Amino acid sequence: MNMFRILKYVLYDILRNRIVVGYMLFLFAVSFGVFNLTGDPVKGLSGLLNIVLIVVPLVSIVFSTVHFYNASEFIELLAAQPVRRSSIIWSEFGGLALALSLAVGLGLGVPVAIFAANATGAVLTGVAVALSVVFVALAILASVLTRDKSKGIGVALLLWFYFALIYDALVLFLMFAFADYPLEKAMLVVVALNTIDLARVLVLLQMDISALMGYTGALFRAFLGTGWGIAFAFGILLLWGAIPILQAVRVFNKKDL
Repeated sequence: MNMFRILKYVLYDILRNRIVVGYMLFLFAVSFGVFNLTGDPVKGLSGLLNIVLIVVPLVSIVFSTVHFYNASEFIELLAAQPVRRSSIIWSEFGGLALALSLAVGLGLGVPVAIFAANATGAVLTGVAVALSVVFVALAILASVLTRDKSKGIGVALLLWFYFALIYDALVLFLMFAFADYPLEKAMLVVVALNTIDLARVLVLLQMDISALMGYTGALFRAFLGTGWGIAFAFGILLLWGAIPILQAVRVFNKKDL
């Protein structure tokens, strides 16, 4: 049994899940509702950005963690077969990432394509897909490191809570504590260390709101506002997905099942 056959089975099993279908329909309904209520594509995208930055990472990391633990017997059965352990993890990651990305692409991408078919809408959709992949990778790493299901889900929620809320609070504290020092260039590094913040800045730069961010906003626009800057930012997001899943593969290869 090769990796692609396992991936096909995992993907088919996830796509039949009602939660994934409900997630796609939720994004679809909310997106249509936001665009119809605002009547302005820019305001609609701004409203969707807040939803994407909170809901997409949360659903991706919780659903992936629960699915991995629910598939533990299947994973142990595969591990007893002449199948490379790395193939098992890559198949789980690929199936989850593809299914959730498809849900985001249809649930969010279709309304955006109808109401805001521009560069900002494309970046918002791409960011949502990237966040799905990143938090699937984090979920698998948390699941591999923790044998107990309740602890694994707790770790996954803590990771989401850290990236979505705690990190921003720490950044604000540092900005106030070191307000007398030039922190503008350091903020570029700080933003890159949080995948949600990086996604937020990428979309805001496309909305021409960077002028409201002062000199820091000018630096962001100079560095991330170009085509190469956007490619670089998505490369950082790719690293955020690659590093956790590679670490998960390394741990799972040595793990005693």
